[in-house]
Amino acid sequence: MSTTPNVPYRLEFSVEVPGTPEQVWQAIATAKGMSAWFAPTEMEEREGGSLHFTMGPEMGSDGQVTAWEPPRRLVYEEDWAALMGKETDALSPLTSEFLVEAQSGGTCIVRVTSSGFGTGAAWESEFWDTMGPGWMPFFDNLRLYLSHFPGQEATHLEATASHPGDAEALWSTLHDALGLGDEGATVEVRGATGTVERVGERQTLVRLTAPVPGMLSVFAWDEGGGNATAGVRAYLFSADAADYVRREEPAWQAWLQGISVPA
Repeated sequence: MSTTPNVPYRLEFSVEVPGTPEQVWQAIATAKGMSAWFAPTEMEEREGGSLHFTMGPEMGSDGQVTAWEPPRRLVYEEDWAALMGKETDALSPLTSEFLVEAQSGGTCIVRVTSSGFGTGAAWESEFWDTMGPGWMPFFDNLRLYLSHFPGQEATHLEATASHPGDAEALWSTLHDALGLGDEGATVEVRGATGTVERVGERQTLVRLTAPVPGMLSVFAWDEGGGNATAGVRAYLFSADAADYVRREEPAWQAWLQGISVPA
């Protein structure tokens, strides 16, 4: 098998979102916007600017903006090798391109392409097989952000806990314990009220209305090795959000760790 990065990988999809091209550009091509629906982001908003996504405690991805054409086209490269703990020359950069196309009726199509070159290793195919399912739910966040919170700055809340067992069983326990319903249902989730906006595979997205407005994603995923992770991720839009996070994030962490999953 070749040890040079000449095996191509590619992911392409399109999503329709509300807003003008300028509003969509603000959401997908600025640090403030990306942080409000994806991951905490640092970005020098220009061609050649540096980029950093914070993926979790002591985990992140570094990159560079390679094309900056507001409000239509953004391209950036991430250091795929460093992200995966590989030698620098083992993988090409991971390149992502966003194209914004205005539609009639006040919406835009966002066309997303990610591509890279590897060596054909089995783990590379697994990475690309899981990249789409892992990334697509964030674009539900983007739609919700542009529908209800365009241009606003988010305060993040995130908590996760690992449990032995199957991801489906963990999700069933998590879903039932929180009383998550079908799309359109009004729910109360540990003292917060809101509406279920999207139900996906082992994931529910809630638009929070009180006590702090925002978006709450509840999820479970398979870690492999007989373990699964339960988690919550919230993007909150209020002057009171920071105080709420200081109070509620440790409580969420303790609650997730205390979930009892049937054997």
